[in-house]
Amino acid sequence: MFDELSEKLEAAFARLRGRGVLTDADIKEGLREVRRVLLEADVNFALTREFLERVERKAVGVSQLRTVSPAQQLVKIVHDELTAMLGERREGLKLSTVPPTIVMMVGLQGSGKTTTAAKLARKLKGEGRAVRLVAADVYRPAAIDQLETLGAQLEIPVYAERGHQDVLKIARHGIDEARKARDRVVIVDTAGRLQIDAEMMDELVRLKEAIRPDEILLVADGMTGQDAVKIAQGFNDALNVTGVVLTKMDGDARGGAALSIYGVLKKPIKFIGVGEKVDALEEFHPERMAGRILQQGDVLTLVEKAQGAFDAEETKRLEKKVRKEGMDLNDFLVAMKQIEKLGPLEGVMKMLPGVNAKMMKQVKQADPKRMKHLEAIVLSMTNKERKDPSLMNGSRRARVAKGAGRPTSEVNRLLEQFREMQKMMKKVSGAQQAGGKFKPGMFR
Repeated sequence: MFDELSEKLEAAFARLRGRGVLTDADIKEGLREVRRVLLEADVNFALTREFLERVERKAVGVSQLRTVSPAQQLVKIVHDELTAMLGERREGLKLSTVPPTIVMMVGLQGSGKTTTAAKLARKLKGEGRAVRLVAADVYRPAAIDQLETLGAQLEIPVYAERGHQDVLKIARHGIDEARKARDRVVIVDTAGRLQIDAEMMDELVRLKEAIRPDEILLVADGMTGQDAVKIAQGFNDALNVTGVVLTKMDGDARGGAALSIYGVLKKPIKFIGVGEKVDALEEFHPERMAGRILQQGDVLTLVEKAQGAFDAEETKRLEKKVRKEGMDLNDFLVAMKQIEKLGPLEGVMKMLPGVNAKMMKQVKQADPKRMKHLEAIVLSMTNKERKDPSLMNGSRRARVAKGAGRPTSEVNRLLEQFREMQKMMKKVSGAQQAGGKFKPGMFR
């Protein structure tokens, strides 16, 4: 997500940082480069022009600053304007005070609408809300089956009627069923089409009038760039959508759709799809996303992901055990598995401040099966060896390597990493016992 855009913007700002003192001519040159990068990322031309005009107005006098690095100040201005371009502030789902809240999902065929409906249902269920899905896509043969399969997987009820194509009646019956069951939210999955046409829009308009949804979420494919913006305009003109979900943002998206859609529609991006799994739906925070684009990280989202992914009881048990007895390889494996729940290392790294394109390249080249290999090595040891890794002499290492089907060098590397983590845990524990007073250089 935004890899290409981030890399090029970072290169543009790196040239400015290297100059120390900036002249107005330097700033103009830098902004010309930013303009080129945004247009290459398929950002709307008019929005790009307005964006740069605002940045240039705010950048007047930046070159005269003495207390703050002018280049850093310029990056701050670009960050603020990117945030504004992406929607200024987070806007969540508007939940009705009188349940059920009705959410109508619309979009073109192939945009990921049905999967997104299930992802959203899972998210709401995780927040403690009773959710029901309504299968109102009666034209695509596999749509009802797909939604029912996802519903069964997530243990979320799905209302469907087979044998007729009266979408309005199906939606109304599904909402009635939800009211009887006292569900808090109903998500209606509507039919997509291969292109926007009058017949399709007319049916959606009639459905909107019949069920009076609290939210109309447009699901748009983030990979389609400016086409996504044109499609969004068509849906908004007919339905007055309340928000957007951009899907496939984990792919090679240049970012043009995300950076243009709010500016054109003035409708918030509420969620982004970042993978095929049912948990791969993120809330969209404009300010955090601007930070990611400028490689400033997104620690808040990382913390939220950790809170949702980590087993709180297991984490507490591990912390208590490590403080009392120290860490062994069993604990190390548990900790690694907890971290693995955050998703691919590449995605986690992008949320850390200061991670640049070079670092990301190294991460991408890393073996994606590394965690599985690590687990195989640890599980090939006896319980005694896991509890006391100092027992791991040459012959034991060779035996473990053979059992795990990995080279001895990987066993050696794992044990070295474990020793480093042990040292770090001792220092952290020592600092906590000393009242949190960290001495200079204690973590070197």
